[in-house]
Amino acid sequence: MKLGIAIPALNEEDNIESIIERSLAAGRYIKEHSAVTEVEVTVVSDGSTDRTVERAVKYGDLIRLIVFTRNQGYGAAIKEAWTKSDADLLGFLDADGTCDPEFFAPLCNQLIKNDNDVVLGCRLNENSEMPLLRRVGNLMFATLLSLFARTRVRDTTSGMRVVRRSSLNRLFPLPDGLHFTPAMSARAMLSGALRISEVDMPYHERVGESKLHVIKDGLRFLRVILESAFLYRPSRPLNVAAFVMLASATVLMLPPAVYYLQHQRVLEWMIYRFLVSQLLGTGAVLCVCASYLSNRITEIALSEEIGARKVSTWEKFFRGRWFWAANAALACAGGSLVLGSFLQLLATGSTYEHWSRFIVMTFCFSTMIILLVARSIDYVLGLVRERAGYWQELRKK
Repeated sequence: MKLGIAIPALNEEDNIESIIERSLAAGRYIKEHSAVTEVEVTVVSDGSTDRTVERAVKYGDLIRLIVFTRNQGYGAAIKEAWTKSDADLLGFLDADGTCDPEFFAPLCNQLIKNDNDVVLGCRLNENSEMPLLRRVGNLMFATLLSLFARTRVRDTTSGMRVVRRSSLNRLFPLPDGLHFTPAMSARAMLSGALRISEVDMPYHERVGESKLHVIKDGLRFLRVILESAFLYRPSRPLNVAAFVMLASATVLMLPPAVYYLQHQRVLEWMIYRFLVSQLLGTGAVLCVCASYLSNRITEIALSEEIGARKVSTWEKFFRGRWFWAANAALACAGGSLVLGSFLQLLATGSTYEHWSRFIVMTFCFSTMIILLVARSIDYVLGLVRERAGYWQELRKK
């Protein structure tokens, strides 16, 4: 079993010789302490303008050296090294000397023992010298991802990990920049077709200036995590939005509701609460429907990747008798609120019903229409899924 180690380097003239020598020396240790029988080291100069290439070239055939004439990105460098390698296991670590290359041995052992697709070295432990600000950032990203994923990884941006070559097709595409690592972690955690785990490892703070910009790259990391969440678990963020809007509408309507129960009427200034609550309530219904439908679309488009999922509560609702009961109740409630006004209009040509009834009626019928449209789209998606399944079976034959 062959392990390929990629070392992306951008202006690392002070560290490159040390990390190359340590990686070459670690080869023997890795082979003695894991199932790996061959270790290959590839250094990628990602547009370096200092003496990085000059110092790396001295190692000749002991390493593979790839030189980018211009900066293409951290992720691009790693992917290029993997493309040039025929190794069964593909690893990478930063050129700044913060990680010990010998730690590839326990990473490979974990990957093989647990039949994982990705195993990373976790820097968030008592033996880590990670600065506090970056430690807090990593904890925030890990917490955010754990809200959407079934598995938990503490160090989603770790710069040392091992990946099975056979798993690359399910991991790709991945970005070219520094957000390569959180994108890989997010995809592995959210996709049902991949398994990821981590092993605590020692970590030393780098010598020299870090290439990581906390604000700029932190925002990139956040974006790529949210993109992965919307791709694989679109229902969760939409359900959260629905809950927030529904809770806000409820809070706004509590005073008018209490006042009505006490006096059997509402005050004129309460119209603002009614209108905003109607807007929030309609938004919540839209988010719920979008949550259910986007989840259905994901199941159809990524069926081979995410596998079968449990039947959700919303799916039971949209497919069951409660759906039609809810729509009937909404129609009856909305109609009863303005029926007297409608009859009065037919008899006298005018109506004097209070505005509050019309606002509530509008919400009831708006909700009913949204639900019926969502159910119609769900029916179409069922037909699409049936057809897509037929073509998948045909391709397998």
